[in-house]
Amino acid sequence: MMRIRHLLLILSTLLPAAAAAQEATHRYGSGPVPFLLRSTTDNSIIQPVMERFAERHPQLAITYEQWGSNALFAQSRADCRDGSPPADAVLSSAVQQMVWLVNAACAHPHRSPAALALPPSRRWRNELWGVTTEPAVIVYNKQLLDGADVPRSRFALLDALRAKPGLYRGRIATYDIAASGLGYLFAYSDSLEATTFGALLEGFARVDAVATCCSAEIIAGVAEGRFLIAYNVLGSYVANASAPEVGTILPEDYTLVLSRAYMIPAEARQIAAAADLLDFLLSPEAQELLAEAGLVTEIAAADSGLAPSARRSIPLAPSLLVALDPNRRALLLKFWSDTFGSGGGP
Repeated sequence: MMRIRHLLLILSTLLPAAAAAQEATHRYGSGPVPFLLRSTTDNSIIQPVMERFAERHPQLAITYEQWGSNALFAQSRADCRDGSPPADAVLSSAVQQMVWLVNAACAHPHRSPAALALPPSRRWRNELWGVTTEPAVIVYNKQLLDGADVPRSRFALLDALRAKPGLYRGRIATYDIAASGLGYLFAYSDSLEATTFGALLEGFARVDAVATCCSAEIIAGVAEGRFLIAYNVLGSYVANASAPEVGTILPEDYTLVLSRAYMIPAEARQIAAAADLLDFLLSPEAQELLAEAGLVTEIAAADSGLAPSARRSIPLAPSLLVALDPNRRALLLKFWSDTFGSGGGP
């Protein structure tokens, strides 16, 4: 345990610092038992799920804090390191950060039929669980790009950037991986999967692509026509954007699939309630609600148009620790900042 705590102290100087506060706070239920959930998921998307859970647990007064992924990781890491009262549960799309927390002995185990029924790629050490299935998509403006001209793979996107650099100059967007833990995860996964990764970044550099922080900002930019295409956007946010001008493509070469990771902090005060929330999130009722919200998508279905071999699930596994290796992270961020001129760093 002392070696783990020592590692926490060392890495805390290498990873993003905590933000001063969460982005937003919402409350569900008015029972006598306080319960704190910190999450990167927009409250507007997950609200029906939380309302139903609160109805089923009237003894709880649930505080739902919405955080950016890097800030949530830093706060969770600091709570674990310092012994401060943590959240009762944490739910994050930056799953590499959640694997790091579990590996640093920051999580409480839970076993139940619902949790044990998850496939191995969505469960690690009975301390981390993937509760959603969300693809990373290519987004485009349907009014400004003809559907037949929209690139449906990374190879096609490369060809489009080479053929019409003037059309796309300043009008391609993606996540800023220095600011977004989710964006960093997608870029890291691309660097492992894609023979096109280096060429794609070079293509982005040639057309002055834009790297920005947030799903909502990227999608709004596509809807307004400021961007023609956005790359590696989480599909669930597009589904909830109410933007008919925005179309989505599941990349045919491969489509990354994310499962948001749920963790019960080791020192949580309401461990039983946190376990109940996990089991509820995995229940058929909640999975249906999550599907209605776009957080559960069966992209391997025949009507998705995507070949089963093109599905690339991001596993909850120790291999993700490499993504947070300080040297690997610094190299990827340097490569990225050279492309976008953002000057971002670890």
